[in-house]
Amino acid sequence: MKPKKTFYAEAAYAAGIAVLALGTALMERANFGMSMVVAPAYLIHLKLSQSLPFFSFGMAEYALQAALLVALALVMGKFKRGYLFSFVTAVIYGFVLDGAIALVGCLPGGGTVDRVVCYVVGLVACSVGVSLLFHTYLPPEAYELFVAELSDRLGTDVSRAKTIYDLCSCAVSVVLSFAFFGFGRFEGVKLGTVFCALVNGWLIGRINHLLERRYEFRDALPWREAFTR
Repeated sequence: MKPKKTFYAEAAYAAGIAVLALGTALMERANFGMSMVVAPAYLIHLKLSQSLPFFSFGMAEYALQAALLVALALVMGKFKRGYLFSFVTAVIYGFVLDGAIALVGCLPGGGTVDRVVCYVVGLVACSVGVSLLFHTYLPPEAYELFVAELSDRLGTDVSRAKTIYDLCSCAVSVVLSFAFFGFGRFEGVKLGTVFCALVNGWLIGRINHLLERRYEFRDALPWREAFTR
């Protein structure tokens, strides 16, 4: 067996945020439905930006994640310092996401084939990004933190907890779509959202397996204790 290559946890953090933001931007461009994880924030962005044009998708992301971190603290019965760091990650991700959307918006094309390619690449990229964030001690976004904490509390596999969370998020997104835009119009939540909800947990599990076969995740900096205690 070939020796595993080293993948530093800090690099996994940076790469995870960048790849996740790019994947989300590609799915937004495809317009087949957002990932169920970000669909609630996307719907809030669509609704509020009608009266507040400056309210970007990235801003909606870290605003919603702040609320999710409060809910997580209530579920766990305590507030960890890592939750504050997770919010910092959410803010960083929000800025990177807005940049990725601007970048992807410059891509040529827009036909059905182009949209399908954007959706598939975006879906895989989102799964890779989430998997990378699971392999760093640096605080992930609130979504991934919620899944990790829930998985630990219930003693279940991360991919299974992720699937459950995704399905719940998908249901919330449907309710928000109806509430914001009426029953005759679907925004953000489409067939692509449902498909993503069904396969994303499995896909992340497979990518986790591939990454762990090829790489050994190590710390490059002595920060782990400060972020995990």
